[in-house]
Amino acid sequence: MKLYVYDHCPFCARARMIFALKNIPLELQYFLENDVDGPSKLVGKKTTPILEKTDGSHMAESMDIVHYIDGQYGDKIVAPLKEEDPFKAWWDTAAMTVFKLAIPRLTQADLPEFATTEAREAFYARQSKNFGNFNDLLAKTPELIKEVETHLAKLDPVLADYNELAEGDFFIFPLLRTLSIVEGVDYPSNVRSYVKRMEQATAVSIYCDQTR
Repeated sequence: MKLYVYDHCPFCARARMIFALKNIPLELQYFLENDVDGPSKLVGKKTTPILEKTDGSHMAESMDIVHYIDGQYGDKIVAPLKEEDPFKAWWDTAAMTVFKLAIPRLTQADLPEFATTEAREAFYARQSKNFGNFNDLLAKTPELIKEVETHLAKLDPVLADYNELAEGDFFIFPLLRTLSIVEGVDYPSNVRSYVKRMEQATAVSIYCDQTR
């Protein structure tokens, strides 16, 4: 099977995770950020991730892909979200802070979707509309790091002795991976151990070699 993705996209990381967790071979195909025609021809709009199934058909939406693969190949391994799931709640409260820190730095990263100047400029233009001026965000780094460390401190006890696999993991690990590009963040011990374990289990590498 083939999965069309952006490397920086946490939703794409969600879809990538399930393949390694179930030991299913996967071919990754990266769209350029400014490629509108490619994804539109497959699913009718510019979006990622997009799964190309073995029958040649295509599907989008990250968690739909996760549940499709989990349901079609072997025994199901992903437990459903619990009511008032703490991982989903953490995404809801921490995501905006993480993105404000990470997006300006991801724009500078060496990623396949930014292989051309035009693609990198397209990402800058799109995300500036979503999150504001990048220079302003970078200037707020100290206060944003303090804010994200408060969120991490709240997540840490939830991860103590946690060794399950549930839908909530597909929310928090991709978000923590996004955060990993930010230099100078202090991770509590349980969060740090969780990231290392999930990186190994999912074969989705964090950005430790590109921190900014």
